[in-house]
Amino acid sequence: MNVDGISFCCHVPGQTSGTTATFAIIDGWTITVASVGDSRCILDAQGGAVSLLTVDHRLEENVEERERVTASGGEVGRLSVVGGAEIGPLRCWPGGLCLSRSIGDIDVGEFIVPVPYVKQVKLSNTGGRLIIASDGIWDALSSDAAAKCCRGLPAELAAKQVVKEALKTRGLKDDTTCVVVDIIPPDQTIRPLSPPKKMNKLKSLIFRKKAKDQPNKLTKQLSSVGMVEEIFEEGSAILSERLGNDSGSRRTSSSLFTCAICQADLEPSEGTSVHVGSVFSSSSKPWEGPFLCSDCRDKKDAMEGKRPSGVKVL
Repeated sequence: MNVDGISFCCHVPGQTSGTTATFAIIDGWTITVASVGDSRCILDAQGGAVSLLTVDHRLEENVEERERVTASGGEVGRLSVVGGAEIGPLRCWPGGLCLSRSIGDIDVGEFIVPVPYVKQVKLSNTGGRLIIASDGIWDALSSDAAAKCCRGLPAELAAKQVVKEALKTRGLKDDTTCVVVDIIPPDQTIRPLSPPKKMNKLKSLIFRKKAKDQPNKLTKQLSSVGMVEEIFEEGSAILSERLGNDSGSRRTSSSLFTCAICQADLEPSEGTSVHVGSVFSSSSKPWEGPFLCSDCRDKKDAMEGKRPSGVKVL
């Protein structure tokens, strides 16, 4: 089975600047998306349902990220101007970045991390459409509006139409870039050129009533209107939460002597618990797994924003 990868990022040049990134892998009907920052990926299923496959890492909207930053010792606040007035979106200080996650941005505090939000879903065999765009699009359009404005158009024209709608709504105030990818069933050569028909309220009520009595028939009908099944989701920036706790009945002798990341063999005294040194960990017991080798421990610290002592924040 062929695997297609579609990556998108918003890049700001400079030695200390960073970037947002959204990366999508399409494997048959399974879609896996990893994202950092506020570039966004949405899925417009054939039935007209729009699903968000990313999370915006903006401090203004994301309460969990604000809590993570402040718990790590960072400060979250607006830009102060002469006279004590505060303006603009919430930012992380030092640095003043309004995002809580990015790749790069070494001139800001260690609280800005590059750990991605990851989501995996499975489409029905009717296919769907991915719309991946930078923040300039989403500042102007909602997810539903972006999907709706380009339905019925082939992918290339759809991307241009989304940008056109964003510019018409807000003008060019930020990076405004869009990529559209159609996931087409093998028995179709192109995505249908007419928008999906809306079901009126009366027909919808009748459909639901019949479906209640006929669950098997419901399954077949749902598969034809673009149901999306969520397979996996992980948004934590803390490795110990992503890996889970290897204590209790799940602890095995093999897990004690194997790195949870690279799977390298560990000497009995070599492994370090993934929970050690984490202010977010519910465990303070250094003998509880999962365990990491020294190299992966250093990478964990870097990914979670704990810079080596020799690296200075400008």
